[in-house]
Amino acid sequence: MGTVAVAFSGGVDSAFLLHEAHAVLGKKAVAVTMKLNSFPFREWKDAKEFCKREHIRQIIVEQDQFLIKGFAENERDRCYHCKYFLFSFLKELAKKNHISCVADGTNFSDMGGYRPGLKALAELGVVSPLREAELTKEEIRALSKKEDLPTWNKPSFSCLATRFPYDEPITGKKLRRVEMAEQFLFEMGFTQFRVRSHDRMARIEIRPQEFPLLVEKRKIVAARFKELGFMYITMDLEGFRSGSMDIGQV
Repeated sequence: MGTVAVAFSGGVDSAFLLHEAHAVLGKKAVAVTMKLNSFPFREWKDAKEFCKREHIRQIIVEQDQFLIKGFAENERDRCYHCKYFLFSFLKELAKKNHISCVADGTNFSDMGGYRPGLKALAELGVVSPLREAELTKEEIRALSKKEDLPTWNKPSFSCLATRFPYDEPITGKKLRRVEMAEQFLFEMGFTQFRVRSHDRMARIEIRPQEFPLLVEKRKIVAARFKELGFMYITMDLEGFRSGSMDIGQV
């Protein structure tokens, strides 16, 4: 592998992969970050700051996901079509910049559950070194801490499109509403959360140990969420869990 473009979101996995690629390849490792409709400003800012801190070249490109087949319709194969479109673009970008390889931060823990996007990566020949090395999420966090990376304890994040039930159409307005709701929870001190949007109902997922904080702040949270356009605001008693919208998918 002479040169590599790392699909870099600023999260735990892609940050560790980018750090290691840069340690081995130096300037031949490049970060590519996409500004997307489903990518919050907070995450984009973190990605920029990480590359600046690590002195890594970063290419930033904007993509309108509403031009992607199936994105707005939000059918169960949405992630496949979105990943295929975005990584096809990334591979073309790499080719134009004389970069021989495109890599992403999929890890070994990602192999379970419903993940149609992985099929797109395989079809396009995108390499996933962390998965190939069988590194789990917790191992990546431990290694990141050892390397003194600021992302080692960063809460996990996923595309904002995952906040909606399949077959509920996604709009730019809905994405911004969820982004602002989650930003508010972040500012209130919650550490790991999702705001699942069911039409005009918000289902808040947080860590069980933070339930008391949400109960304490319930009036403030409810008022803000109603300002954003939600009519009903609920707390999920099962707490935070990745992929809760994928339950029942095969």
